Amino acid sequence: MDLAFDPGAAAALPDGRPLVPALLARGASGAVVAPHHLATAAGLGILRAGGSAVDAAIATNAVLAVVMGSACGIGGDAFWLVWDAPSAALVALNGSGRSAARHLEVVEAAGLSRMPIRGPLSITVPGAVASWGEAHARWGRLAREAILGPAIELADGGFAASAAWAASVEAAARAFDSPAWGRVYRPLGRPWRPGERVRLPALAGTLRRIAAAGFADLYVGDLAAAQAAGLAAVGSPIDAADLAAHTTDVRSPLTTTYRGVTVATHPPNSSGVVGLEILRILERMGAPDPSVLGEGRGAGVAWTHAGIEAAKLALADRDAFLTDPDAVPVPVDAILSDDHVADLAASIDRRRASEPAPSRLPRGGGTIYLATVDHDGNAVSLIESNYMGFGSGVVDPATGIAYQNRGSYFSLDPSAANRLAPRKRTLHTLMPAMLLRDGRPWVVVGSMGGDAQPQIHAQVVPALVDGGLSAAAAVAMPRWFVDPPEHFAPPRIVRVEPRVGRETIEGLRAMGHDVAVAQPFDPGLGHCHAIELVDGGPAMGGTLAAATDPRSEGAPAAW
Repeated sequence: MDLAFDPGAAAALPDGRPLVPALLARGASGAVVAPHHLATAAGLGILRAGGSAVDAAIATNAVLAVVMGSACGIGGDAFWLVWDAPSAALVALNGSGRSAARHLEVVEAAGLSRMPIRGPLSITVPGAVASWGEAHARWGRLAREAILGPAIELADGGFAASAAWAASVEAAARAFDSPAWGRVYRPLGRPWRPGERVRLPALAGTLRRIAAAGFADLYVGDLAAAQAAGLAAVGSPIDAADLAAHTTDVRSPLTTTYRGVTVATHPPNSSGVVGLEILRILERMGAPDPSVLGEGRGAGVAWTHAGIEAAKLALADRDAFLTDPDAVPVPVDAILSDDHVADLAASIDRRRASEPAPSRLPRGGGTIYLATVDHDGNAVSLIESNYMGFGSGVVDPATGIAYQNRGSYFSLDPSAANRLAPRKRTLHTLMPAMLLRDGRPWVVVGSMGGDAQPQIHAQVVPALVDGGLSAAAAVAMPRWFVDPPEHFAPPRIVRVEPRVGRETIEGLRAMGHDVAVAQPFDPGLGHCHAIELVDGGPAMGGTLAAATDPRSEGAPAAW
């Protein structure tokens, strides 16, 4: 593995002094990126053992479920883009879960006017593991025991607590009043000290059972029975029938073009359409100055303002239309149509900030993004999440499964597209992505960050396409996103890193933006990772350049 700092990706302070360079790994046979170095190491080991990109993605995701349980886990959801090299086809897998058949009935009986943000009623069926099974059945090469082995070893034998792990546990401990959660994640009754060994034996047992009995056991086997009993005990409406009814959907990806480059993502209920809408609006707003992008200070005040305003408009469309298309039609073609995009672009005042509409959704995030490419040119773009830190706050001590709180996104307004209904998927912030040139993958890319995900996507793509930046430079570039100040408020706070420079910050404020300056490389502004297939990647005689976000604990891996 060639691991090096990319000089062109060096981040700089406003006066030009280097701050933190992006980490870059180059290889000619395979690559993995993820927000934790233990996960990329596991994925690379699977590739070197002859595993496919899908095998490596599952192994990487499983390790992240252990070492980054605040952001993802087997109680969460996943969305995939898979490039199948033999057929030269891109496939989308929807691994998001549905509400319970009795969900609406139980919520109405509780007299609620809004979905709870945490707790048992916020849980939806966990879909990630079923998507692992679907992907493995289609593209897997190695046995489950080999793929899940690294995660089992880390959960059973333990891993070293990092500062980020300790901070995430303490943040959750303040949010939850749950002795069961504390027994699993805070067994010492005090904060973790960096370097202490963290063991998750119940989760190890569950992963071991999945390896032996199959991914479907979580839905129709012994693990399904254990889940149903545990969920019933805490008051969740999800039962054995809901688990057994769950399916992973195989879809065609959603695509558009940005200055001749094909941009692919996942169709609804994913927020991929939001990211594409922002890009389509921006394409009509001119182009950023490539020389400004290359300075390592973002794209300048005019382009940043255009991006913020485009994001506000696209987020409003998301709140109005995005939901489970199997339950309510989502007008994707209309949202991305030339006429609609032109109208939105024309509505943007290039000199003044607009007042956005209130959000229908709670704010926040808690997600992982990973990507893999194998020697044969197969590629995976995968995003998986428990939503907010440690999700619902419900964890089953018997199985070690910590459950997501994506159900909090449902609306109880009967007129809302994303209204709660039996066995319905809620809209998701998650959106894996891939850029293609000449019909083949060029950059596999994605980001965590809740509502920031499509906004980060709409910054990284122009950096790559308009600015000609390397993948490492693009993911390290100073970042912004527009965010509600609180749950369900209008997204009016512009969170921005100081590395964009005083001129951009003061220029945005002069336009009327409410700017909140974050810390340099603040992880709250998302983790974006990317793999570039240089000269077509290994299958075409080229190589791979893998970059992880310096805001994360990740390290790219390649060979």
